[in-house]
Amino acid sequence: MPNANEDNPTALSQVQRRAVSELLRVSPVADDLARRFQEAGFSLALVGGSVRDALLGRLGNDLDFTTDARPEDVLKIIRPWADSVWDVGIAFGTVGSQKEGRVGDDMQSFQIEVTTYRSESYDRTSRKPEVSYGDSIEEDLVRRDFTVNAMAVALPDKVFIDPHGGLEDLAARVLRTPGTPEESFSDDPLRMMRAARFAAQLDFEVAPDVVAAMKAMAQRIEIVSAERVRDELNKLLLSANPRKGLGLLVDTGLADYVLPELPALRLESDEHHRHKDVYEHSLTVLDQAMDLEDEGPDLVLRLAALLHDIGKPRTRRFETDGRVSFHHHEVVGAKMTKKRMTALKYSNEMVKDVARLVELHLRFHGYGTGEWTDSAVRRYVRDAGPLLSRLHKLTRSDCTTRNKRKAAALSRAYDGLEERIAQLQEQEELDAIRPDLNGNQIQEILGVGPGPVIGKAYAFLLDLRLENGPMEHDAAVAALKEWWAAQD
Repeated sequence: MPNANEDNPTALSQVQRRAVSELLRVSPVADDLARRFQEAGFSLALVGGSVRDALLGRLGNDLDFTTDARPEDVLKIIRPWADSVWDVGIAFGTVGSQKEGRVGDDMQSFQIEVTTYRSESYDRTSRKPEVSYGDSIEEDLVRRDFTVNAMAVALPDKVFIDPHGGLEDLAARVLRTPGTPEESFSDDPLRMMRAARFAAQLDFEVAPDVVAAMKAMAQRIEIVSAERVRDELNKLLLSANPRKGLGLLVDTGLADYVLPELPALRLESDEHHRHKDVYEHSLTVLDQAMDLEDEGPDLVLRLAALLHDIGKPRTRRFETDGRVSFHHHEVVGAKMTKKRMTALKYSNEMVKDVARLVELHLRFHGYGTGEWTDSAVRRYVRDAGPLLSRLHKLTRSDCTTRNKRKAAALSRAYDGLEERIAQLQEQEELDAIRPDLNGNQIQEILGVGPGPVIGKAYAFLLDLRLENGPMEHDAAVAALKEWWAAQD
């Protein structure tokens, strides 16, 4: 790859080695595709995040290309070559495809997107970008969000194109915009959130003029659709360092528009007065929850950790002894979580799961030193349902006290609760607790048809089952009849 920056040969040689290694890996597929574009009279270049990641030594199998070919021409070239093609993004100039290719001795699957040179901009009221196609790669690169994403490698000759100093910014680990930040964010206000996301994903710093523009233009994020905002927030939360990105959203005022419950926590002192505020506590809980993840990033757990205390501002009370209380903040917080996540267009299932974790996050603190009855343990497991493993992690993460003795005591108490859950699960199927009689049996014993009374009887038997554990069939029948007789 030709030297694009003679002023910094040492840094360039390091990134060159990484990039060449990465590009050689994908060359069989990338060069084959580039030759097909060349034969059709068009150019093709690896671009954006793919080049950035190649320079960082972390290029995956998702490859982004740009071309002077219009979308209909891209389809003509790609369809005979790819294993599958999709054109859901063709209105924005993007054609997607999947291609199996040989990498060394292995066959690997590549997800490929080819986008026509383009420029995007919003008007003051639009939620969708207006697309116009360009004729040069320089036009295409200047409209991209950050200089580290505004580099390209022309194929198949592998000529490095970097008109905006992206390589230097990559070496400095800084996010700048190719043009002025104001122009960039006016074109697409979502780029302000992408700055926070990349800061979290790549552990880069955001240039001061970019931060200043984010603060000045934060309200512009309101014209972006909830779905696009949600997707950026998810990528930020699933990154290696979400605290950094969230801090940027809060400090620039963007969070006031996309997740206002978060900056609201900065105003609230923790009831134990051992944290700067509930906002800092919540970020610490998020960090600690991430440390407990055992199967990769868990969006439900991370959202619950971040939002678990958002009910505190609305429930804060100053007690006569000078302490601050937040009674029932978990219930209020669960409702607020549902409202915010619904507004951000999360799925019903995810809204339900995160809100349930927020609602249950304090339940353990009634456990004390282990005096819960078996029935209370059963109810804890049943109420958590399939979220029990996440509830364990959230509850443990919520202990942020600096008092080592208290932290150790809480940890031992939760160890004890988990041991009791395990013991009961050996004796009973706790996560599938049902009454000892089903609906059909209830109808037959009571001699009544379907109706509300069957639901009431079922609830009575379920409560009995949670309280006493499994019952013999005859004992359950006797208890049901006794309850039925008392209904008159």
